[in-house]
Amino acid sequence: MSILNRRAFAGALAMSAVLVFGESAFAKDFKFGDLEIIQPWSRATPSSAKAAGGWLVIKNGGETPDRLVSATAEIADRAAVHEMTMSGGVMSMRALKDGLAIPARSEVVLKPGSYHLMFEDLKRPLKQGESFSGTLTFEKAGTVSVTYSVEGMGATAPGHEGQSHGDMH
Repeated sequence: MSILNRRAFAGALAMSAVLVFGESAFAKDFKFGDLEIIQPWSRATPSSAKAAGGWLVIKNGGETPDRLVSATAEIADRAAVHEMTMSGGVMSMRALKDGLAIPARSEVVLKPGSYHLMFEDLKRPLKQGESFSGTLTFEKAGTVSVTYSVEGMGATAPGHEGQSHGDMH
């Protein structure tokens, strides 16, 4: 088989994997005791940005509730758990001083316009296609290391440049 045919075959094989397995074939999930951290992601930032958001899904398969109390990211000096809300057409954002409750046998979705991680005092701009590491600390489960994928500036969900996930809540 020629080099050109091998490359075409490899490309076809990769596309087949995407068609068969969808985006989850490439998603990074992290299992941690009863907790599962699904698809941590962020957005690319302009060179002058001082902050970035982080989003993910936390599934608690256990019988005991837990609480996300803090986070870190290698690309920022500080990270905090935040909530964004709209009231009377005015958007407000606040740090959740007591963290974010993760009910037993449930999931909590951190997504744009809602709960999120705020990475502050960025050490460098984030570029689409790269990844960075961080930690999530839970009141009961402890600390888990995760890796965030960086999507495009207009992304509204992992793997969907500029599109909404629709079925995520």
